[in-house]
Amino acid sequence: MSVERIFDELGHFKRFQACLYFAAVFQAIACGIHYLASVFLVETPNFVCGAPANITDVLYGNVSGTTLEDVLPSFKDAYSYLAVKTSTGDQWELGRCQSALRVNPTDFLSYEFDGDKTTIVCEQKFVFDHSQVIQSIVTDWNLVCDEEWLAQLCQPTFMIGVMIGALVFGDIADRVGRVKILMVTSSCQFVLGVLVAFSPNYYWFLAIRFVLAMVSSGYLVVVFVYVTEFTGTKVRTWTSMHVHAAFAVGIMVVSLIGYLVRTWWIYQIVLSLVTSPFLFFCWKFPETPFYLMAKGRLQETQALLERIASTNGLECRLRAEDLLEPEDKGASDLLEKRDGGEKQEEGEKEAEEKEGEEGQAKAAEKKLSILDLFGSWRMAGRTIIVWAIWFIGSLGYYVFSLGSVNLGGNQYLNLFLAGAVEIPSYLVGSYAMDRVGRKKTCAPGLILAGVACMLMIVVPSDIHWLVTLLSMIGKFSIAIAFGLIYLYTCELYPTIIRSLAVGSGSMMCRVGSVVAPYCVYLADYWIHLPQLIVGILAFIFGVLTLMLPETLGQPLTTSLEEAQNLGVNAKKKSSPKDSKDPENGLEMAQQRL
Repeated sequence: MSVERIFDELGHFKRFQACLYFAAVFQAIACGIHYLASVFLVETPNFVCGAPANITDVLYGNVSGTTLEDVLPSFKDAYSYLAVKTSTGDQWELGRCQSALRVNPTDFLSYEFDGDKTTIVCEQKFVFDHSQVIQSIVTDWNLVCDEEWLAQLCQPTFMIGVMIGALVFGDIADRVGRVKILMVTSSCQFVLGVLVAFSPNYYWFLAIRFVLAMVSSGYLVVVFVYVTEFTGTKVRTWTSMHVHAAFAVGIMVVSLIGYLVRTWWIYQIVLSLVTSPFLFFCWKFPETPFYLMAKGRLQETQALLERIASTNGLECRLRAEDLLEPEDKGASDLLEKRDGGEKQEEGEKEAEEKEGEEGQAKAAEKKLSILDLFGSWRMAGRTIIVWAIWFIGSLGYYVFSLGSVNLGGNQYLNLFLAGAVEIPSYLVGSYAMDRVGRKKTCAPGLILAGVACMLMIVVPSDIHWLVTLLSMIGKFSIAIAFGLIYLYTCELYPTIIRSLAVGSGSMMCRVGSVVAPYCVYLADYWIHLPQLIVGILAFIFGVLTLMLPETLGQPLTTSLEEAQNLGVNAKKKSSPKDSKDPENGLEMAQQRL
């Protein structure tokens, strides 16, 4: 594209782009914060059914005390109970969702009792352990027992908001510009983030976080486009990958604030304030040159070029008119000839232009058809595999992140490590993508994540450090695949359906993020079930990734025919005798996808 000349003339990533890049990516930290904040917002501490008054003795197995607070921190088994005795001699068995009054007990309080009991179901009367969690929405609104599903609904509902926000704000950004969306969504993240802390009840909490999810997703989607349109091709691989790194920093912030602040509404306010300085300078952000040229705003484009050149210490020799596409220049010449009185030629040109517009309209219609992703067996197979990578990348990413607090040991440290391990993963991913290729980076990443999940199942759960290490290896590996699939998808499809391919892949990504919380909740039935699901899918999809063509060093395709021949032509050029070699023939068959 002609606009790409800007970076050849004024620098691919000099002072101007660097300042914009790090400022825009700084606010992406807020997205990571709000996406994972619910880990501690909906934390459920140990609890028992409402206790009788005047308790004098408490027993839980071999643990004893004189108050519930003495024993509750040790009360881990959801199917067990606390035996308590009151000053009046009554004895109770307090479970999590029901209690039982012992009939004619002995004077001595024992944990086991074989006599008759009168069972009472709890009715919104619970005693919570506040030694670790002072306040969460669970303790404030009693989201346990029959209403436990309400607490579990928070994260999936947030992810549905993420899905809708990606669709809505991505489309609006193409209409009104990237900067306006960045300003609106970042401001709304701060305002809504603070409002969440003042939710009067659960339903207000859920509704505000749903809108917060939409604007957070909107910012994250648009900032990818923004930084891509301000950086040159020489640095786009790592600039696009490292937007994810800012998201990972947000996860680390959540673990740190969660450790320091144990009251949910204060925790929410502090998290919302972390990136608030961004609001003071985001209004200075310029619109991208790609958007300005697409809208024909040449004067603003020229002013931007001069601003970039001045900041980068260069002389601006480039004119906005030089960035016009050939057809746009033709239209400009047509206007000049019209002023010169060349009526006949004008008519011919207008006819040709009309024909061109009709052709573009047809092409646009074709671009909007999702059926083109399945236009041939080769493209259909490719699309299914790409969608699968998007899905497992998102599913695995959030299962490892959300499930890190259930690994045992220090949950705050586990979540911090889950975020920290992503940063080297993107460095390794960026390096490997440009050295060994996209396919040879993505496939091993998925396969290694699958192997790590399987090993987590067989490792004894009491060896916390090894379980945590395997989880971090899985997160490291899945983050590599998840980070590179954005760019890989762009390179696998031609111009006429590239946006559709990325958009449809992003939809599969959102489906994975919605499913992920429910997958984590399956640990209530078997602790290793989430890892089993992610492990099997990651391994299978990793093997299928080997059937995709390599795009490293290949120019972006413009037609379906070129896209279908990706990998096939490269194979023919590398070895003309491939068709006679059975092993090479098998590799060619794989690359047809």
